[in-house]
Formats: sequence, structure tokens, C-alpha cells
Amino acid sequence: MDSLDRLLPLTDALLRRVDAMLEWGGAPSGHEVWRQIRRVRLLPGDAVQAVAALRPAELQEAAQRLRRESRDYAGIAGSLPGSGSWSGPAAEAYDRTRQRLANHLSGTDQSLDERLAASATLAERLAAWMSTARSATAAALVEVLTSVESVRLSGEEPDPESLPDTLAAAAAATVVLRAVADAYDAGQDLLFETTKLKRPLTL
Repeated sequence: MDSLDRLLPLTDALLRRVDAMLEWGGAPSGHEVWRQIRRVRLLPGDAVQAVAALRPAELQEAAQRLRRESRDYAGIAGSLPGSGSWSGPAAEAYDRTRQRLANHLSGTDQSLDERLAASATLAERLAAWMSTARSATAAALVEVLTSVESVRLSGEEPDPESLPDTLAAAAAATVVLRAVADAYDAGQDLLFETTKLKRPLTL
């Protein structure tokens, strides 16, 4: 359990109030919250839940498995027996097949072991990004919890027709949504790295 997991129960009611205020009271035209909503396309409560659903530890475990399998394929490729004293056309055909299979398993940038190693590296980087996104979102929640806006919104039920209440909700939402949007923008580059892993392997 990290800081985000610990903060979720403490901020649930506040985020639900913020979401309700945005949904029913909106915010003044031109307020920064609208730009952040366009970036995330979610209300703060749902945005936080989306980040909370990220599980970096599971990706780290997957990366470790992929690296083990990568080493296994390299070991298999290195253990394929040569033709030895066998000679002739059949031996030459066997050697060609053995070399082709070995190259498929290991030794080239498109071999199975390299693909698995590349997938492991990507999984590790995604896990690191997830951890960073969770930490940034947790920091934003702490900022909101300790703000004057939180004090205002945590008292009596806020009034969607009250400009001070509306501004308080918009300010709190802006902090949360900006953190989530920045985190997801930082992860976009990693998605492009999956393109080369989508290319089919040929034997």
C-alpha cells in the first residue's frame, strides 16, 4: 500500500463533492479547470480512480518473468547441437535449419530473446511511470486536503449556486486534474515504443 492507497478513503467524500459541484454548478467561463478537464476528459473523482487502478508492482513481476524467459531462449539457442562429424547435403540442410532456429531464438534484434528483453525493459519503464503517476496524484490530493478550499467544501453541503463554493470546487479540481493530466502526458512517449514490438516475427 502506498500513499495514494492511504489517501483514497480520506479524499473520497471531498472528491465526490467536487465532482457534484462541477457537474451541477460548473465553473466560471475561462477558469483553468476547463482546460484540465479537456486534457483528462474525466471529473476529478474518476481521474483519481483511474490512476489508483495502475498497478506497477504487477508490471515489475511481469518484467522479471520476461527477463527469465529471455535468458532461457538464449540458453536454448546456444545448446542446439551442431552436425558434428555428420557431412553431406543432409548435414548442410540441418546446419542451415539449426542456424535459422538459433537466430530466431537469440542473437538478432528480432529474435525471441531480444523481443522478450525489450518487452521487459518497457514493462519496467511503464512500472516506473505508474509509480510516478501515483505519487504525483497523491501529492495533489495532499495539497487539496490541506487547502482552504477543502475546509470550505468539507463543511455544510456546498451550494452549486454559490460562487465561492463553485470557485473552491474548481480550484480543488484544477490541482487534481493537472497532476493526472501531466502524469498521463509523461506516459505517452512510452506507448510509441510498443510499435516495434507489434511487428510479427518470421522464422
